[in-house]
Amino acid sequence: MAEVTMSPVNDSAELLARRQRVLGQGYRLFYQEPLHPVRGEGVWLFDAQGKRYLDVYNNVASVGHCHPAVVEAIARQSAQLNTHTRYLHHAIVDFAEDLLREFPPELDNLMLTCTGSEANDLALRIARHVTGGTGVIVTRWAYHGVTSALAELSPSLGDGVARGNYVKLIDAPDNYRQPGAFLASVQSALAEMRAEGIRPAALLFDTIFSSDGVFSPPAGEVAQAVQWVRDAGGLFIADEVQPGFGRTGEAMWGFARHQVVPDLVSLGKPMGNGHPIAGLVGKSALFAAFGRDVRYFNTFGGNPVSCQAAHAVLRVIREEQLQQNALRVGHCLREGLQALAQRHELLGDVRGSGLFVGAELVSDREHKTPASAEAVAVVNTMRQRGVLISATGPAGNILKIRPPLVFREEHAALFLDTLDAVLTDVAQR
Repeated sequence: MAEVTMSPVNDSAELLARRQRVLGQGYRLFYQEPLHPVRGEGVWLFDAQGKRYLDVYNNVASVGHCHPAVVEAIARQSAQLNTHTRYLHHAIVDFAEDLLREFPPELDNLMLTCTGSEANDLALRIARHVTGGTGVIVTRWAYHGVTSALAELSPSLGDGVARGNYVKLIDAPDNYRQPGAFLASVQSALAEMRAEGIRPAALLFDTIFSSDGVFSPPAGEVAQAVQWVRDAGGLFIADEVQPGFGRTGEAMWGFARHQVVPDLVSLGKPMGNGHPIAGLVGKSALFAAFGRDVRYFNTFGGNPVSCQAAHAVLRVIREEQLQQNALRVGHCLREGLQALAQRHELLGDVRGSGLFVGAELVSDREHKTPASAEAVAVVNTMRQRGVLISATGPAGNILKIRPPLVFREEHAALFLDTLDAVLTDVAQR
């Protein structure tokens, strides 16, 4: 019988149908026309037809898709041994020692997990155990993970997830729409907890407020909020899953931009360049207090293969000076977007740091009306023209621009030229 050869288009359609049949409706795909990449290299993804896409969104492959150093580290260790952390192995210790050198000396312990959700879940357990409190303060459109406990702290997952009465929501530091609201809402959240007899356990936020819309608060605001929470008996958990590992350009970690040292720091997505490894860094006294009373282990967290992958990522960031690259190219990117804003009324605000940029689309600059439908059109038209981004924020009107750290000036130029044409196109529809 002759073998039937399917075209890439038909293959993608068949794959989508099979996916929907066996994975169900709970999984969602990017873009109105789902992407079917089959290969990645650096800042590029290639689909089944060989079309090349500039990846301006994927921070998971933080040092570039299929970086040779990471691929080699994974392959080498896989050929030797992979097991759990309840045996001695040099890979986890070597990596932990090296990673902790990137942190303030107060943050001197590391526990490894598989995902950022697990890292945040562990942080929450430690905070509650050490403080004796239950209350948690998060931003109004936060995302911190998919476990049951963290879904209750992630309003961006939608109204279908119930929020516990111990969770208090605060405004993100949005200086475009409501300057000063961040600190005022922290005070209100603490006052509500006092009135309701809830003892604070933690203030938890992503240090670039990425799900809320990518924000950078004025100097001193974060430090003040942290101090108020600590005075009330709670801890500060810095969620570095998205802004960490040099992405913000100014520092290795987003929290450093706010001149504050957290009590606990969660790490995730970019840590292994796509290999599943995450972790929690914190003060050893907190880890010791938790460990004395609670039995914790993670079967796959910190396995030798994952640790070798993460260690390779750390070396690449240093050797290729990717934090410095994020600072330099990110500056060019924001300057280019600000120039586009002079020509396109749809582009209302540009903000961010390093290679983490938010571009807010508005249909009316005076009233700052969210241009949600236009953002959907921009994201999908960019995809059609070979450039991948996404959108974020409560109204889904903020372009989320977050390329791999190997993104260079020539890639930024291609992105800006494409966005210029797409904004013109969308405005004329």
